[in-house]
Amino acid sequence: MRVAADVFADPQALGQRAAELVADGLERSRAAGRSYLLGCPGGRSAASTYQALAALVARRGLDVGHLVVVMMDDYLVPGPDGRLDHEDDAAPHSCIRYGREQVVAPLNRAAGRGRGVPADQLWVPDPHDPARYDDALAAAGGVDLFLLASGAGDGHVAFNAPGSPADSRTRVVDLPDTTRRDNLATFPTFGGRLDAVPRHGVTVGIQTIVEHSASVVLLVSGADKGPATARLREATGYDPDWPATVYAACRAPRLFVDDAALAASAAVPAPVG
Repeated sequence: MRVAADVFADPQALGQRAAELVADGLERSRAAGRSYLLGCPGGRSAASTYQALAALVARRGLDVGHLVVVMMDDYLVPGPDGRLDHEDDAAPHSCIRYGREQVVAPLNRAAGRGRGVPADQLWVPDPHDPARYDDALAAAGGVDLFLLASGAGDGHVAFNAPGSPADSRTRVVDLPDTTRRDNLATFPTFGGRLDAVPRHGVTVGIQTIVEHSASVVLLVSGADKGPATARLREATGYDPDWPATVYAACRAPRLFVDDAALAASAAVPAPVG
């Protein structure tokens, strides 16, 4: 079954509604005395959600000490011993840095001293033992809400490129040039140079998202996401040619798009056949 899109005027309105869903979930889980796991992409698509969530935490006076921030992926680079390891967490494109500075730090400032996210509750998959990430998610009872994003050019979700198997779990992957080109727009600090984008990553898998999420919200905004919006609105399940369609295979899926993305999708030719 296709998922009807919720349409918003701009990324800020889209992010505000997504943040309200998270804040409501934080309040319910706090009342129930349990942790709240939030699946978080890095990059542009969820930025307005993170900003709005910090504002809501301040406005509602929320304690976020029970929030676990589940980052979806990270770039890998060869270490001194030749093994792939996390990118330097001071690098502008580091997903560890993004989680720490763009997700956790604003929430902690908003929540106030002693009411923020503990440092050990920023989770990132370990490239040396990626399977443990799925085990940890299962042991924690799963992710309450996975925020998802779609690559503009190839539909990648996290670092799952086209062709990713439906049964894939957290793992180390080679990054194809299609995904690396999309990343040039996500991180202008690459300077437009494809050779500056790492060639490897560690990522949650397609099955990880489906199996361990209680709900998902796919966030799509901007005119450059017109083709993505067209593909995602037609999705009735996971299509490995456009991995972000995984959202349609999840429990309680929602698709949030803004006016610019929706308008741009109208110019995309309908698929043949």
